[in-house]
Amino acid sequence: MKKIAVIGAGFGGLAEAIRLQASGFQVTLFEKREKVGGRAYQLKKDGYTFDMGPSLITAPGIIQKIFRAASRDMKDYIDLVPLDPFYRIYFHDRSTMDYTGDTDRMKAEMAKFSAGDAANYERYMRDVKKIYDAVITDGLGSSPFLTMRSFLQFSPRAISLRGFLPMYAYASRYFKHEYNRFAFSFHPLFIGGSPFRAPSIYAMIPYLEKTGGIWYAKGGMYSLVRAFERLFREVGGEIRTNTEVEEIVVKNGTAAGVAVGGKLHEADAVVCNGDVPFTYKHMIRPEHRRKWTDARIDRLHISMSVFLIYVGTRRQWPQLKHHTLILSERYRELIRDIFDRKILADDFSLYLHVPTRTEASMAPPGCESMYILAPVPHLGSGIDWSREAVPFKDRILEFLENSFGMAGLRESIEVLEMFTPEDFKTELNSHLGNGFAIEPRLLQSAYFRPHNVSEDIRRLFFVGAGTHPGGGVPGVLLSAEATEKCVLKELGRPDVVSGELMFQDPTQTRTLEPA
Repeated sequence: MKKIAVIGAGFGGLAEAIRLQASGFQVTLFEKREKVGGRAYQLKKDGYTFDMGPSLITAPGIIQKIFRAASRDMKDYIDLVPLDPFYRIYFHDRSTMDYTGDTDRMKAEMAKFSAGDAANYERYMRDVKKIYDAVITDGLGSSPFLTMRSFLQFSPRAISLRGFLPMYAYASRYFKHEYNRFAFSFHPLFIGGSPFRAPSIYAMIPYLEKTGGIWYAKGGMYSLVRAFERLFREVGGEIRTNTEVEEIVVKNGTAAGVAVGGKLHEADAVVCNGDVPFTYKHMIRPEHRRKWTDARIDRLHISMSVFLIYVGTRRQWPQLKHHTLILSERYRELIRDIFDRKILADDFSLYLHVPTRTEASMAPPGCESMYILAPVPHLGSGIDWSREAVPFKDRILEFLENSFGMAGLRESIEVLEMFTPEDFKTELNSHLGNGFAIEPRLLQSAYFRPHNVSEDIRRLFFVGAGTHPGGGVPGVLLSAEATEKCVLKELGRPDVVSGELMFQDPTQTRTLEPA
């Protein structure tokens, strides 16, 4: 059997490892940390359970495809609960919008601010469905953009769909009130992008949410991590945790394996789910990098980071939904502070994930488990988080208690942990402590993003937020499908013939036998 080494056991690495192992390769998954999960890690303390990263599931059909690749059914591994509303949005004047997939209720929420905007909602959804069809239905999100020709072939369609407009500008063509524009332009923030320059190809996300729903996995997002881990082991994969890959070993221009503890673990191919800039800079020797030199990496626009507080409290607050957004009055200017000026502003916008709204067992009885996320600049800003973390945390908690109305918050805290951009750097080998890899802007999308197959090294592949199509759980899982296609094109597909694995033309079809 041909051997493949996969680096990093986040969602991308796990999904890729499952796909390749189920296709007949022998896959070993190397993970630096004690447990699998990557950014989707879990924290348990004093009866409180916290998801540390991704917090919601959209497009469960994309997840199901991972299980189907191994002839399994997702329903046998995880229990999904639909959420309604998807989010509650608090604007700076404390007016609210319950963002939902129900057309009539969504229009009623929008009409609180503009009847004309509400009337345009269905036209907007009809138009973004065309973008959704291009990315999801027609498979562009799961197909690698490896050549300029492939990008140019897609460009006329993208232009006709206005897919190159900034997300906020695209929403503004349909909606006039600032609050409604926000509701249909904030989604790039979930994948590390600015709504004012991320291309409107990401406008397919609201349609994805509307048609596929927003879901919660019982036990938290980490239950999906555990499900992928279990599935990978069931199909014969090997996982090595507490095992940091020091180098991707290259021989004659080809990835030959990975170095761990000074020893070479040979492989016929290497797939990296790690941070792409970190990987090229620190895990591949410069003489092997003709395109992805240090200078080129330094010219990349890296995504913002996030500051996270995990809070367990003795009481609950009914004004919080499972997903709650609390906005600063300075929406546009705060985005510029984070992405362009790279300063830690005095104000902030917040995202709160409160799974106890849906599953009480995520905290002790009557208590609240929540994580609080504030977008912040990456470490290229020069912010010293060893000095700023505690004051910034205190400002956030003071705001929530005294300005937002969560009375008694600080005195009720039983558990409090923080995760800063410095932690992203040290724990996750994240370049500049970024939270979402490479910023999704026009000239860092599709062909212009680091490719699913290395341009410098044969049989080195990438999966995850840093490659095509981009961040977010659906994007990362689609990248696994795109990368699998690259691996099969390079290595062929092993198939069972008379009890033996034979490698043959990947264009030939085969039927997977039930596992």
